[in-house]
Amino acid sequence: MASAPPASGAPGRPMAETGALVVSYSARLWRTILALLPSSDSKLLKVISDLFSGIFSSRGRQQRRGGRQLRESGLPLPLHFHSVETSLATIEASRVLGILDDILNHVLSSLHIIHKSLQFWESRAEGTYGQKVYFMVFERGPKAFVKETIHLIGRRRVEGSSMQHLYRSAAMTISEKISVLTSLQSCLARFLAEIYTEVDKYGEGVAVDLEKLLPSLLMAINGLFTGLEASIGHSKEIYKSDLSFLADGCDSSALLFEKIPEIHVIRSQWTDTEISNAINLIYQNLNRLDSYISFVVSKCQKPSRMNLYWLQYTCGAVGLSLCTIWLLRHSRLMGSSDIDNWVREAKESTNAFWKSHVEQPLLSIRDELFETFRRRHKGVIEHEDVQLSANSLHRMLLAFSEQTKGQKFPEDASDQEMLEIVMSRYEKELMHPLQNLIGGELPRALLIQVQKLKLDVETAMLELDQILKANEINFAILAALPAFFLSVLLVMLVRAWLRKDKGAEGRGRAARIQRRLLVVDVEKKIMQFQMCMDQGLEEDARCIFGLVLYQLDRLYKAVEGHAKATSEWSSLKRDIIDLGKPGLPTPYKLALTSRIGHVYDCMLPSPRRV
Repeated sequence: MASAPPASGAPGRPMAETGALVVSYSARLWRTILALLPSSDSKLLKVISDLFSGIFSSRGRQQRRGGRQLRESGLPLPLHFHSVETSLATIEASRVLGILDDILNHVLSSLHIIHKSLQFWESRAEGTYGQKVYFMVFERGPKAFVKETIHLIGRRRVEGSSMQHLYRSAAMTISEKISVLTSLQSCLARFLAEIYTEVDKYGEGVAVDLEKLLPSLLMAINGLFTGLEASIGHSKEIYKSDLSFLADGCDSSALLFEKIPEIHVIRSQWTDTEISNAINLIYQNLNRLDSYISFVVSKCQKPSRMNLYWLQYTCGAVGLSLCTIWLLRHSRLMGSSDIDNWVREAKESTNAFWKSHVEQPLLSIRDELFETFRRRHKGVIEHEDVQLSANSLHRMLLAFSEQTKGQKFPEDASDQEMLEIVMSRYEKELMHPLQNLIGGELPRALLIQVQKLKLDVETAMLELDQILKANEINFAILAALPAFFLSVLLVMLVRAWLRKDKGAEGRGRAARIQRRLLVVDVEKKIMQFQMCMDQGLEEDARCIFGLVLYQLDRLYKAVEGHAKATSEWSSLKRDIIDLGKPGLPTPYKLALTSRIGHVYDCMLPSPRRV
């Protein structure tokens, strides 16, 4: 009989939580080590893994027995909130919720692993002839590459159609793995639907009559495990004679669950010891189910990343080695100063780029913005110089015109009018240039034209200087554009690295599309469920309902954080839970999927940037 959980203020509770964290991180570390090892399927590692799994599962059961410990996130159990809150004070209720939540968590996790492997094999099945051959040769690891190369050479000498044989082998392998994973997914989805339906049926009585509810619920769960054992045992796809995992000694009796003794079934009232034994038995069955699924999926899961990209990694390693050798030849270790010279030149180029495209443009913009008055004063002085030249030309024109015409001109006479007098006199003087050059007015007329040319040049220079000064900020911005583009590119790369692709849980436009596709998948599965029910295919309908629950769990996890940020989580959570209710009519569920896809902000497509 499990002991009662410590009080909220008891010192044992922090120690229990610390122990649970240590166990969780230790298990995660062990799984990571197993994933990195090249031969993770060896017997020694399997024994060690089983030992760790047994220790962690027993520790997890001890933690769950002490109190209710639900999943961090995911589709919740179909229990009414009031019923759950009123029953949390009892140890039995905590046990019930812990068992149900653990089963739901394990089955959903297994379905997710199977779903990812199925996606991979289905994508390979849709590949072309060359893609399938490439997969068999280059995407199954170096051992498979050597093996298939030897077989290709041998078959070419004997048969002459080795590529066709390799294509058929790839198609058969992919088809077998898809059929095994699909059959296993159907069995687990059906089991999940039965568990969910059973919990929904008992949900109203959690806080009403717990003593009578617990034995019947345990018996129902035990019966569902027995049904799962039968469905997997009679699956022809999983137990075909040509599958590789049959050679390891796995047969139809590999998955056998423990059953509650018949003596307990007859009695409606159980002792605490009998309840604890039944709970332990269910946890044993859950561990056996996990082990069996891990074993089957390990034979059908997609190749590891190392096996898929070993050729690219090998080429990269060879290239890196050649680059390292080349660098060593030009380094100080080999008596060469090439690298030092390159570093110095790169440093000088960087400094020159910084000064030309960053420092000087910024200083120019600063001077233009904060030294406007100084520049304006300088412009006034330059304008006064031009005015002096204009006044001098006016006096020269006035004196020449008065002397030529023999009359007094006003001080505000037009320069253009007096310039016409000068030009007419200049034309007459050119009739006898030598004579007038010495004793006439031709030199004065020439000097006046020189003064006019000087004034025009100074005026043009002043206007050009004003244009250049007005565009100094533009020139500085143009000089800083290369540095600006490099900065934007660097920021984009850092942003993409920090915000890696998280699938439907991300924050970008692609993540919103993924969330909307999840809603579409839920809607399709609901329609398929109704079609199966209309045709009387209850087994298929139960399987599809389990897949609906799996998709709802993915949607729940994907939108939780975003919906909480927009304060719409309470309404969206209720809609997702309603979609998983077994007794809710299909038209209402379809209306809910339409509302989820068109109302909530975390589901709407992001506005396109202009």
